[in-house]
Amino acid sequence: MLKHIGLIIAAISLVYTHSVQAAGPQHALALHGTPKYSVDFERLDYVNPDAPQGGTLRQAAIGTFDNFNPYIVKGIAAGGLSHVFESLTEKTLDEAFTEYALLAETIDVAEDRSTVTYILRSNALWHDGQPVTAQDVKWTFETLRDKGHPFYRSYYSGVDRVEVIDDKTAVFFISDQSNRELPLIIGQMPVLPEHDWKDRDFSETTLQPPLGSGPYRITEFEVGRKVVYEKVKDWWGKDLPINKGRYNFQRIEIDYYRDATVALEALLSRQYDYRLENVAKQWHTAYDHPAVEAGELKKEIISHSLPSGMQAFVYNTRRAPFDDILVREALAYAFDFEWSNRKFAFDAYKRTDSYFENSELEAVGLPTEAEFDLLQRFKKQLPDRVFMKDYEPPKTDGSGQNRENLRQAMRLLREAGWTMQEGILTKDGQAFEFEILTQSPMFERWIFPFIRNLKKLGITATLRTVDSAQYQSRFDNFDFDMTISVFGQSLSPGNEQYDYWGSEKAHVLGSRNLMGIKNPVVDALIGDIVSAETRDELVTATHALDRVLLWHHYVIPHWHINVFRLAYWDDLGRPDQSPPYGLPIASTWWKK
Repeated sequence: MLKHIGLIIAAISLVYTHSVQAAGPQHALALHGTPKYSVDFERLDYVNPDAPQGGTLRQAAIGTFDNFNPYIVKGIAAGGLSHVFESLTEKTLDEAFTEYALLAETIDVAEDRSTVTYILRSNALWHDGQPVTAQDVKWTFETLRDKGHPFYRSYYSGVDRVEVIDDKTAVFFISDQSNRELPLIIGQMPVLPEHDWKDRDFSETTLQPPLGSGPYRITEFEVGRKVVYEKVKDWWGKDLPINKGRYNFQRIEIDYYRDATVALEALLSRQYDYRLENVAKQWHTAYDHPAVEAGELKKEIISHSLPSGMQAFVYNTRRAPFDDILVREALAYAFDFEWSNRKFAFDAYKRTDSYFENSELEAVGLPTEAEFDLLQRFKKQLPDRVFMKDYEPPKTDGSGQNRENLRQAMRLLREAGWTMQEGILTKDGQAFEFEILTQSPMFERWIFPFIRNLKKLGITATLRTVDSAQYQSRFDNFDFDMTISVFGQSLSPGNEQYDYWGSEKAHVLGSRNLMGIKNPVVDALIGDIVSAETRDELVTATHALDRVLLWHHYVIPHWHINVFRLAYWDDLGRPDQSPPYGLPIASTWWKK
């Protein structure tokens, strides 16, 4: 995914009220409804304010890193850099989309939403002791917009300018006042120290440990192998209510492993402290270990309410033959999810049939009257099935004998002009051949049966597994025929949808529009989402977008699960309550 951005995002996701159209300075903004925590709150509900302090949290990462600037398209950013930087506001994990003042002390949104004013806390300091200023806020905004990842240019496109009123006051002037979430998006902006970047090119990779204002700083690293974060002594923000009971570890060490198999062996050897297991087969078979039997290495299933988003085989529609919707639909019939789920995953997964899976945002059944009204504007531009049929990916009986599905695939391919000649599918003298690009061997067991079924259709598909650096480069440059990716979603979709599917991003290198979607209907529906004035309007517009994306067959949906599968060693302590929208181990757990 988009490196750190995918994590911010993903990292990221109930009538629209005056909390965003705030009358006067506020301690928090909620996109819908009102903030859960009042102005005089003492702590978040999902922390332990008496958690022990100290100890080392040891984490694992897969691949490599060569950059400590996570806000540019170049290089591979090190894990954990979010511990160094802070933003104007902080999102909670027990609300759909509410931002609380962090570096800022107050947030003031004009009634007409033409401006949002942030007044910084007087005691906010960089790690070198210098104060965080409004000029730093202005410089950060302009630098991210002009030199940062292209994502930021789109994300902040509705902001006209930033003006510094005094050392602690920055005013953002909003040109797109229909974008209801923009004041909250601005608050999510990381603030960087202008004086630390004075003589350096922000657009280039760097291995100089960054200066931040957050709870940790980098004290040790080996390029591509290890990075160590140390708790900042006398960190300015430790007594804020939003931070009580958080950031309990004295050190966070992240070791890099070449692949997930080696990383699992390292966990069982107690080389690091926990692992989120995302391979069902390994969860059921790979933890047969004395430490698990003795209760020293704990295995837990933790439920969550996060939208699952869409994991899928992704077509690059910039390339033939995947620019043909019939071809895209046909190939979905060659993926036998039911057989693979039974064979490889102990039937642990559910098939994904929405880009907003596991949430009220997913389209279900036929369009409602409100959805129909939104879509009716584009009736001539949309497949009839958008209006008349609920989308379902092709299904099988799980026996592995999916002959009827393959026959349907061939019917669609013939309709698209492809013919079988001596066992090879051709069109205009060209054989149907393509490559599936991935960086993770864990998908191979799912991909090879798909390739075998494609072969029965006369299609030659090959799998190319590359290292993380090469994969990121090809990913950012859209240098693939088909790949596997995840499009994470929040409970409050908005501006990021342009980066996922907007026409303007189809040829912007590094954008998340991997499919190369250029569809005016999609653009219009994203606009409806961004400008929605009520929760009902937001949900309706998202349902409509979901239907349009699904029926254009830009992906072959994979699967999802609505729990965290977590293995962790027994010297880790955890709060009694787990938040519904995340698993913040590094920021809320502790060493016993």
